[in-house]
Amino acid sequence: MYGLDLPRATSSFAGRTDSAIALEVLALAGVSDPTGQLRPFQAFIAAGAPALADDLRERGRALPGAAEALAALALAQQDGHVVQSLLTGNLPELAAVKLGTLGLDTHLDLAIGAYGDVSAARADLVAVARTNAAAQHGRDFGGRLTVLVGDTPSDVGAALQTGASAVAVATGSFTVAELAAAGAHAVLPDLADTVRVVETILAAPRSEDDSMAAALDGAA
Repeated sequence: MYGLDLPRATSSFAGRTDSAIALEVLALAGVSDPTGQLRPFQAFIAAGAPALADDLRERGRALPGAAEALAALALAQQDGHVVQSLLTGNLPELAAVKLGTLGLDTHLDLAIGAYGDVSAARADLVAVARTNAAAQHGRDFGGRLTVLVGDTPSDVGAALQTGASAVAVATGSFTVAELAAAGAHAVLPDLADTVRVVETILAAPRSEDDSMAAALDGAA
């Protein structure tokens, strides 16, 4: 887009939003006015998202148990107890091609999710997802009735900063101990045990209210 080499980032991308990553990359590359260039840069990336599908089919994989967990939670969704959506640092177009290509979008209402084009701060996405879910379903998803499931301390931090429940899964680059130290309300080693995954998510709010939103961070 700019005819510049991609710079080496100085910090990990794990758990950060695409807005935060883009601002850093643009600044490191020497692009003038990174903030002003953010939207055009993201539009350029979004336009190329569909072309990633073939590469994802060849090299991507859904983590063991991910599809089963979504399907099991969908049963609770039919009873009105759970609303499943996506809260992710990815741009909407990138998230859609990742999940769609790997068959993980069936039980997620992506229209009420929150994505990395909203803000550089991951915690800002939580209010967006809650507002969207409340408007769609006419219920309150405040406090710990929102359950964030993710694999980084940033996911946990976003939940804690907004009063949501944090269920961490050690399928990324962070260990069970590291995710627990970040303050997660519950930590799972992986998603393989569907019964345990669902029980953990449903128990996370520790509330007598019978409605809950589960926002799953898509890790593909």
